[in-house]
Amino acid sequence: MRQKGQAHTKLFVKIHPIICSVVISLVSLPQMSLAQDPDALNPLLKEPLEKYDNPPAYIYRLETAPRMIVPYGSFVSYQVNVDANGNNIVGDAANEPSIAADLTNPNRVSKISIGWRQFDSVSSNFRQGGWGYTNDGGTTWHFPGVLEPGVFRSDPVLNCDETGRFFYLSLLQSFCDDVWRSLNGGQSYTRLPPEGGAQGGDKQWFTIDRTNGMGHGFQYQWWSSAAVCNTGLFNRSTDGGISWQTPISVPNSARWGTLDVANNGNLFIGGNNGGGTFWCIRSSNAQNGG
Repeated sequence: MRQKGQAHTKLFVKIHPIICSVVISLVSLPQMSLAQDPDALNPLLKEPLEKYDNPPAYIYRLETAPRMIVPYGSFVSYQVNVDANGNNIVGDAANEPSIAADLTNPNRVSKISIGWRQFDSVSSNFRQGGWGYTNDGGTTWHFPGVLEPGVFRSDPVLNCDETGRFFYLSLLQSFCDDVWRSLNGGQSYTRLPPEGGAQGGDKQWFTIDRTNGMGHGFQYQWWSSAAVCNTGLFNRSTDGGISWQTPISVPNSARWGTLDVANNGNLFIGGNNGGGTFWCIRSSNAQNGG
């Protein structure tokens, strides 16, 4: 589950011979002024909504600093958000990272992409959809920029299908979202639906059906009821993220969790209803395009 933190970070990937994990090092910032979640069904947890508080910051930098490489036992962490020369970008920050790996060669995972909320200045909470990629298993990282310069974006979620195509789900200020696809290992991303065309809502998450069943390639999305683009809590794409169907409701209004697809194509959602109850919800016909 993603929590809305009040600190910005530099991004690192910690590398172990086959296993990759994201490690966060925090740099404190002043408290953000954000609207609070109005969801009356959530007495135990109040989370801030995404809000456009500050305009994009004008950045003028001459300083550079070496990227951070941090050994810890058998692990080594490599900084991800670096400039074109592989150096640390002085004065910027990032948080809420999401990672995806190309598993077409499970014995040697080399292509990885990470998305994050990019803050061009630690003095502004204006966030954009940043991303980076590696072709050598996480030792060397490239940060091409943001999905759309100057466009407020948040809640990045990355995934990869079994053919090595990366997908980036991104939330807009309108609480609608869209899906971006990369065919070159995360080096560049192209938006598939119109801006906001995936509908969705705050704190969205998604998964891909990688089975050989009739739902192969379907994408499933699920979000919080705190703020929605249209209606409902769930929708799907049956054409690889290009178009998205009208959202529908989810039993018990469960949210703040994640989704997965079983080997038989059944879709599972695990989440909370705002109280103390955790729900596991199954759909056996989400894989049926009809």
